[in-house]
Amino acid sequence: MHTDVTPINRYSKYWAECYGTAPFLPTTREEMDALGWDSCDIIIVTGDAYVDHPSFGMAVIGRVLEAQGFRVGIIAQPKWDNKDAFMALGKPNLYFGITAGNMDSMINRYTADRKLRHDDAYTPNNEGGKRPDRAVLVYSQRCREAYKDTPIVLGGIEASLRRLAHYDYWSDKVRRSVLFDAKADILLFGNAERALVEVSHRIAAGEDVATMTDIAGTAVILKEAPAHYKIIDSTRIDKPGKAMVMPNPYATEEVCETNKSKAEEEPVKAQTVQIQPSRHDAFTSAVRLPSYEKLRNDRILYAHASRVMHLEANPYSARALIQLHGDRELWVNKPPIPLTTEEMDFVFGLPYARVPHPAYGKAKIPAYDMIKTSVNIMRGCFGGCSFCSITEHEGRIIQNRSQESILQELEDIRDKVPGFTGTISDLGGPTANMYRLGCSDPRAEKNCRRPSCIFPKICEKLDTDHKHTIDLYRKAREVEGINKVMIASGVRYDLAIESPEYIKELVTHHVGGYLKIAPEHTEKGTLDLMMKPGMGTYDRFKELFEKYSAEAGKKQYLIPYFISAHPGSTDEDMLNLALWLKKHDYQCDQVQNFYPSPMCNATAMYHSETNPLKRVKYKQRDDLFVAKGDRQRRLHKALLRYHDPANWPLLREALVSMGKKHLIGDRPDCLIPAEGSEAALTPAKRRGSSRHGAKRFATKHPNQPDIRKDGTTNRQGSGKPKAQGTKAQGTNAHGKGRNPSSQGKPQGNGQRPAPNAKPQSRGKPAAKRGARA
Repeated sequence: MHTDVTPINRYSKYWAECYGTAPFLPTTREEMDALGWDSCDIIIVTGDAYVDHPSFGMAVIGRVLEAQGFRVGIIAQPKWDNKDAFMALGKPNLYFGITAGNMDSMINRYTADRKLRHDDAYTPNNEGGKRPDRAVLVYSQRCREAYKDTPIVLGGIEASLRRLAHYDYWSDKVRRSVLFDAKADILLFGNAERALVEVSHRIAAGEDVATMTDIAGTAVILKEAPAHYKIIDSTRIDKPGKAMVMPNPYATEEVCETNKSKAEEEPVKAQTVQIQPSRHDAFTSAVRLPSYEKLRNDRILYAHASRVMHLEANPYSARALIQLHGDRELWVNKPPIPLTTEEMDFVFGLPYARVPHPAYGKAKIPAYDMIKTSVNIMRGCFGGCSFCSITEHEGRIIQNRSQESILQELEDIRDKVPGFTGTISDLGGPTANMYRLGCSDPRAEKNCRRPSCIFPKICEKLDTDHKHTIDLYRKAREVEGINKVMIASGVRYDLAIESPEYIKELVTHHVGGYLKIAPEHTEKGTLDLMMKPGMGTYDRFKELFEKYSAEAGKKQYLIPYFISAHPGSTDEDMLNLALWLKKHDYQCDQVQNFYPSPMCNATAMYHSETNPLKRVKYKQRDDLFVAKGDRQRRLHKALLRYHDPANWPLLREALVSMGKKHLIGDRPDCLIPAEGSEAALTPAKRRGSSRHGAKRFATKHPNQPDIRKDGTTNRQGSGKPKAQGTKAQGTNAHGKGRNPSSQGKPQGNGQRPAPNAKPQSRGKPAAKRGARA
């Protein structure tokens, strides 16, 4: 789609380009001296370890700015108890760029049950506690202490999803925009390269950052709204307008059969016609959201504000948002224009070292080990799942790399990654199978306000032909030195069944034993709130998966994932899900409790206990049951793990109170055994342990062979034959998943992390799927 924005690879270079390209962006004064630098133009402060790889936000942003000619330094995971670490590289000539890292610092540090994590996949040796809570606020404060007059630019997933007044799960209250609390100069949200390049060049040209109020993808603080904008008031929940005027039944006809000919002969007088501008006009109008002070005390109004915000998400037609915080205005410009394929190739073709900074020595960084042989082929997601923040961060329009760029990266991995074995762990992004899919009608795409292109059904204008993805897979397998290409990103199975050829290609060549798939729930009411397809779609995908696996002569298994305690999911819904699992002989060891991350629709449901997907009303509203409190959330998780003896006492109590006592006993239709059954269990089974005493963090079908790394099967107690093929690599087919990265690249987590895990396959962030633990 044509735009009048300047491509990020077409700006005139800053004068410092004469210093050339650094092997690694400097992290110390000694490294700066070795490069011949007397100062940095821009210093990026990040909560992650510095890995020079295109799946790590600080590396992407640093390399993009370096390509513009700027000298960029990195301060990674600084000690935050004083300002000294923030002065290590001296004062930046232009500004400090602040990011919490690829993950939201609160999600990184706490589980969905608000329990402390003791690990951090983005830190050397997986060590927890190397970044502060609410890292964006702390880092900004220390930078301001270090150099008071230096501009501060916020970015990354943590800032992006907190750009407006937002519900904060950890403090259980609505907080101000992070821009106010951080006392920063400007905030960049979403895929931020375009905005960042423009901001950097304008600051370098001597422009005051306070004057940069019109850049798409940015938020700023103003004293008052811009004068040339028409402000549309949406601070109150919409009320019906005037009733339609009914015709007067006693009125006489002005034209009848007797005077009809005379009326026709009379000339028609010219009339002035006033053409109203489109209500979606992004250049002349902005929408006023309810103030922070109002939202803080009114949960129903918060649901209304969330609904309005999600409607203004199209980068081509969205209007700016304005929100009062005290006596100052928060001005949020429309989302950034998506990068073109040429620009995406530019970003991913920069000279990344593809390894951690040498200062870390032999220390292992789990997030890097997970994504070092994976390739990000696209950004964005048009699925719109209500529990996920990807759409709010990266947008619904897919941004694609060219096939040539992707194949070149495969060769770079082969040639540069130490110890490469010939296996590519993933070709994907937020989803595996949205590559080069999109709206077939450019005009409709430009004006569409739908939250999802595939719910409640696939839009008739959506191109669902997977031919480009299939061709990419085939070309990737032909690259010399590449022996195996796995797909670990989430497969949207409702899209996949529109292209059976894609499922056949995936199953035949790119699944290594298990395919993890995420129906999320079984009950229609909850699925509708999640904006996920019904179980009929899952059954159709399962049928095709098994058909093509058999044709390929492979024994492969689907492993479904589900969310517990999602807003709208009642105890009865969760019980029905547990019964479905038992009926199909599934035992879930890796269970995800809903995690209310900022900005996503499901978080608005959690806080407001109403449905923001529909028109929000004070009276006769669509109230939702929401599992809150430790006991209620534990119960929903326990229902998914009905097979765990540790959960039986809680489940017995709940079933009795629900009037479902008949589900307790030894009959085949019972969910759990009667009291006293625990006495017959061995200590290992009572702990829920495997034969090695180690907890399995995977969902396993009890009748499936346990495929081990050597390709053999675990025959204990089953005598099943060996699984076909080599080492099993679980391929994710969740509806989507990755967490948005610091600047809008998929990073961090490929799909849904285990309860205490962080990223998986490259990813995008664990604001994860913005909603999982």
